[in-house]
Amino acid sequence: MMRTDVVKLEAIKAYLQQTSNNKGKPIDQIRRDMDVAASKLPKLSNVKTEGVVIGKLRGEWVRAKEPVPLESRNKAILYFHGGGFVSGTCVFYRDLAARISLACGVRVLTLEYRLAPEHLYPAANEDCLSAYYWLLANGFSAADIVIGGDSVGASLALMTLISLRDVGVKLPAGVFLLSPHTDLVHLDGESYMSRAELDPMGSLQMNLRILEDYVGNGSGDQPVLLSPLRMDLKGLPGMYIQVGDHEVLLSDAVRLAEIARDTGIDVTLEVWENMWSVFQFMAGLLPEAQQAIMNIGDYVRNALKLPKIAQYH
Repeated sequence: MMRTDVVKLEAIKAYLQQTSNNKGKPIDQIRRDMDVAASKLPKLSNVKTEGVVIGKLRGEWVRAKEPVPLESRNKAILYFHGGGFVSGTCVFYRDLAARISLACGVRVLTLEYRLAPEHLYPAANEDCLSAYYWLLANGFSAADIVIGGDSVGASLALMTLISLRDVGVKLPAGVFLLSPHTDLVHLDGESYMSRAELDPMGSLQMNLRILEDYVGNGSGDQPVLLSPLRMDLKGLPGMYIQVGDHEVLLSDAVRLAEIARDTGIDVTLEVWENMWSVFQFMAGLLPEAQQAIMNIGDYVRNALKLPKIAQYH
């Protein structure tokens, strides 16, 4: 695998540090800034999309230009986007979803769950559950679904699995988690300190705001579901976790992998050198991100019992 040279990496990190600082920004500006930043990234061409309505929510099927192989047409990836619970759209995540679809040979369903602070906890959780139930109601079996997510979208993926398990609903074939927030309440991972100067996008202060934005300013105990790391993980499907070694969420990912393994869950953890939160979003620029998405493709196809394919070109 090719690696991005250090000079280019530092230039990208400096840009991200400048554009990712949301301190004091109103929510509407955060949303606008995210759209502007995403518009500047190289994108796959000829991406195919199909809008869907899931209850009162907008969703989008995404695939790359290649036709979905016959053996994959009854398979689905349900992807929950990040964005601190306050931002993120199907359009914003379309390129990443298309690249994941290309690597997996499987369609990706993205969802515009309700955003905070207009819609506080548990709105996003409810919407993610609704999307899974919608897939089941539309002919997909649990064994033909893999859930994925990045950042707080990975939190939502974990919380969705726990909620489904607790009500006895059959779980999907697997889950992949990119830079997961695994404890939105305690924020006590060692990497919040050790990676504070290395992470161009995340910080302890930013993650404190994420919690406040989602649950509101009220005092009192926070919902236990917002701390999957401190919940019983028994019975969850196999997990595939990717995290950068320059991000403050490194400890969240490492601790999740350790606890899940101790519970008997099949876990693969990849720690990517010199990378930051959801670096996969920059696959048009970084060979590391391209390789990471190829690895996701291998995981998904194995979880869905599909043969390996020549990937990502």
